[in-house]
Amino acid sequence: MPKVQSTHRSHSAKAHSAAQCEYFEQIPNIGPAMAQDLQNLGIKHPRELARRDAFVLYQELCTMSAQRHDPCVLDTFMAAIDFMKGALAQPWWHYTAQRKLRYGQLK
Repeated sequence: MPKVQSTHRSHSAKAHSAAQCEYFEQIPNIGPAMAQDLQNLGIKHPRELARRDAFVLYQELCTMSAQRHDPCVLDTFMAAIDFMKGALAQPWWHYTAQRKLRYGQLK
């Protein structure tokens, strides 16, 4: 897939709330590579994440890239979606236990 130009204004400016997010990289835990993955998945604006399912995004990414991604990618999707739904920012690893309970060991 062709590279999509980064849509962020500052590498370090993370949002404190979902309402402040105009660019993927403003979402806590989202860096350039994950922002690119979200764009490649057809998501155009951070607010769209609030209506998405983290596990479905993870599966779509694995299918699209023809490789199994580390489960921490799913944790990151869970963190980003929760943040965009109004939750406080949490590090992605905060979601690891929840992911394991919900989805078990990913294969």
